[in-house]
Amino acid sequence: MDSAIIIPLLAAAVQSGTPILYATLGEIFTEKSGVLNLGVEGCMIIGALTGFIVALATGSPVLAFVIAGFAGMTASAVHGVVCLWFKGNQVVSGLALTILGAGLANYLGTSYVGQIAPGFKPVPVPLLSQIPALGPIFFNHDPLVYLTYCIPPLMWLYLTRTRHGLSLRAAGEYPAAATAAGLNVAAYRWCGILVGGFFMGLGGAYLSLAYTHLWTNNLTGGRGWIAVALVIFAFWRPGRAVFGAYLFGGIMALQLRLQASGTQLPSSLLLMLPYALTVIVLVMSSWRQGANEAPAALGVNVEPID
Repeated sequence: MDSAIIIPLLAAAVQSGTPILYATLGEIFTEKSGVLNLGVEGCMIIGALTGFIVALATGSPVLAFVIAGFAGMTASAVHGVVCLWFKGNQVVSGLALTILGAGLANYLGTSYVGQIAPGFKPVPVPLLSQIPALGPIFFNHDPLVYLTYCIPPLMWLYLTRTRHGLSLRAAGEYPAAATAAGLNVAAYRWCGILVGGFFMGLGGAYLSLAYTHLWTNNLTGGRGWIAVALVIFAFWRPGRAVFGAYLFGGIMALQLRLQASGTQLPSSLLLMLPYALTVIVLVMSSWRQGANEAPAALGVNVEPID
């Protein structure tokens, strides 16, 4: 394949994979604490709408991006109340959060459909963007893409090299032992839920502030579900999540380019490509060693100890 075709496609894969990467990192952080949040799609769409409205009202995409993260955190907190406070079923609560987020965003966002808000634009990195092949692929994007180059290694360091990060993982692996050691398991799980929701909101905001700059209902288009599957593909490792997000981003970018080129393939077949890949990836991951690396107490509510 000609480099004039493959380099723009790979650059588009990085951009398309960025919102998925934000959401996946958020879900990894949440699940490391022992909480399963299937409401990623709901947190993303709420973050996307909040970021869009704030950017439209203030003209500041940076402020909008940050507030969108807090909007995702607030949505995730609803899940935390159900699961940590009322000891509700984590699967049911997550599904309800997705339905709630999608319905709320469609209701509140209808009046904004088609409007354009100020957002982030590509900012080539001096010198690095001039590197043959690698420059256009990785260093000719908006600042939010560059931010994702830093988050995975920092998250890995936090989870594996800091006392607080190891304690958070203990809350997801051995909550009873963590409690016996004097750790507040509920507090660490709240941390996982809130920080994870913040990243999910950022992923949604990327779609409305950098990827499209406009609002349309169902903007996330199932990316939250892809992020949930990608956590398993990545074996709960931030580094592998980067590769997985760009892989799915590449499939999405390829799908759009095939449609634009007027291919004879049915449009419905092209639209299902990312989700078909999701199923294939899950099946392949279940065969690979490491698929059992989920936190041992994932999805298990912790009862208070008298």
